[in-house]
Amino acid sequence: MIKLLKAAWLCSVVLYGAIAHAAAPDKTLTIGVNNWAENIAVANLWKVLLTQKGYSVKLQPGDKAIIYSGVAQGKLDLTFEVWLPSADGRPYDNVKAHVDKIGPWFDKAQLGLAVPDYVKIDSVDQLNAAKDEFSHDGQPTIFGIESGSGLMGLTSKAKQDYALDYNVLPSSEAAMLLTLQRAEQNGKPVVVTLWNPHWVWAKYKLHYLKDPKGTFGTPDSIYAISAKRFSSDFPDASRWMNHWKMNDQTLGDLMNEIRAAGEAQPEKGAENWVKKNQTLVDAWMK
Repeated sequence: MIKLLKAAWLCSVVLYGAIAHAAAPDKTLTIGVNNWAENIAVANLWKVLLTQKGYSVKLQPGDKAIIYSGVAQGKLDLTFEVWLPSADGRPYDNVKAHVDKIGPWFDKAQLGLAVPDYVKIDSVDQLNAAKDEFSHDGQPTIFGIESGSGLMGLTSKAKQDYALDYNVLPSSEAAMLLTLQRAEQNGKPVVVTLWNPHWVWAKYKLHYLKDPKGTFGTPDSIYAISAKRFSSDFPDASRWMNHWKMNDQTLGDLMNEIRAAGEAQPEKGAENWVKKNQTLVDAWMK
């Protein structure tokens, strides 16, 4: 009888364990990451924070439009880089019925055309008169980033609105920054598509060109978007992200920590930042 009771007890323990295991929530998250410095920074920040809470986090690189579609389809759980209402308004409108918006986590994000301070123009409508200064391969050129970005779309619109006799050259953030670096080193005029938050404003003395026609809009806020199931599947993570706020100082410090640790290992820089900002992090993770 004792043996039977013991066997029954063992069976119940095994059965309970199997049920509990089957009912345990899946804590695997996939985050879409586009190749912008602040996006890489915050994605790695959240990878660090969520991993500390027992989640398994994968970062999936891609262009913004592809990432937004992946979130809308539920193939990605979330992404952190949606500038509203201006820069990403159109691609967001394409998916907003199928995603949830989180935030904003950053206010007063700006984008536009920028030049070094040694360039003596201060408005987009002055570019045509100075076009000989900005020649590249025999043609006045604005150096841009990825062709599918909202910033490049607005730059194309600015070319029309201001009748700019310029080539808008798409490339990547890295290529644009390299062009800016070389121009700065040689004191040469250059005009680039740029945004803040970005660490480059701390490295060089730059200014936005005024935009009297308002093509680039007023400063945006940056939001995250998640798959519709995210808040129900991951209620803790959803709550933490709704507490999350950053500003130029905290985000700039995070990006600088990543650059100091080596951009090939952004997670290490994010870990260093968390250690130095534990009080702020604790306020988010409650």
